[in-house]
Amino acid sequence: MFEKLKINPQIEEILQKAIKTGISKEEAVELMETRGKELKALIIAADMLREDLVGEEVTYIQNWNINFTNICTGNCGFCAFRKDAYDEGAYFLGIDEIIKRTKKAKQDGAVEVCIQGGLHPNIDAYFYEDILRSIKAEISDIHIHAFSPMEIFYGASKSDLSVKETLKMLKDAGLDSMPGTAAEILNDDVRSIICPGKLSTAQWIDVIETAHKIGVPTTCTMMYGHVENVKHRIDHLEILRNIQKRTSRFTEFVPLTFMHLNAPIYQKGISNPGTTGAEDLKVYAVSRLMFRDLIKNIQVSWVKLGLKFAQICLMAGANDLGGTLGEENISRAAGAVHGNYISPSKLERMIRNLGRIPAKRDTLYRHL
Repeated sequence: MFEKLKINPQIEEILQKAIKTGISKEEAVELMETRGKELKALIIAADMLREDLVGEEVTYIQNWNINFTNICTGNCGFCAFRKDAYDEGAYFLGIDEIIKRTKKAKQDGAVEVCIQGGLHPNIDAYFYEDILRSIKAEISDIHIHAFSPMEIFYGASKSDLSVKETLKMLKDAGLDSMPGTAAEILNDDVRSIICPGKLSTAQWIDVIETAHKIGVPTTCTMMYGHVENVKHRIDHLEILRNIQKRTSRFTEFVPLTFMHLNAPIYQKGISNPGTTGAEDLKVYAVSRLMFRDLIKNIQVSWVKLGLKFAQICLMAGANDLGGTLGEENISRAAGAVHGNYISPSKLERMIRNLGRIPAKRDTLYRHL
């Protein structure tokens, strides 16, 4: 298959195995360290497997982001979004304003609103419940994709509820699915540097698996390119792979390249300046080979990668372009420069230009 490339025989053997049956953690680490012709072969193998598993369609969703507050008690070293209550630019959206924005998003064609916010000192899980019930009372057919595992953990602790009680309450109130953010890198040594106040690896897993068990599907993510190494990345992917084997409730995997420019840990000289393009391609390709049909949908983040490079990453195993978005504040605050809204027509132009087939979807990857 790779004869003309004349690559390292050991890498060729791993890639052949990856396409046919899958790879181990150790083999994934080797692939993450490929360069030159071996990297080219890795990208080809991931694209071949993508075509075999999900075909030529590239999906996207019409959605809208609502970040209801940037006031946060957290101290994540990668976050340039958070504010203290009396800082210039601090804000908090009331429920009426959230409903107003949801109605406007719905009118403009959105089938999903993604609602997240900072860890405001005066809110708890009951406030999240009020958001959900209020939206569903007025816009019953919008899909609400809301509240990260950190928000769930924080809201539960502020309300003297267990994580399970909180998630059941929010599901009953209208929570349809959750973003699997706050994962960053699932290694507590790394987390002690980049987000020391955040929930631990075990706590993140518990929130996600509890959500899955009560019937709330989630995405899964990995934010990489800061202080972690290649082995940390593969360990993270292995944790996600094992969760999916147990629950089958991840809808997609979204690699999130680190936005370094305004991040405190970069400005203090603690972190790397993000990733290179080659590293991004390896993350997409290796995740496809590791997840195979366990997690069929791998999303490129055009906000973080830019439109042109996001299109290239669709050639390295990915099959989803994410959402049209709107009000994207978190990546922009960290230094992303690629906008916060894109029209369906522009996404479809990118997809067709690649020789692939655009397909509009809902949050659970049902065609619309």
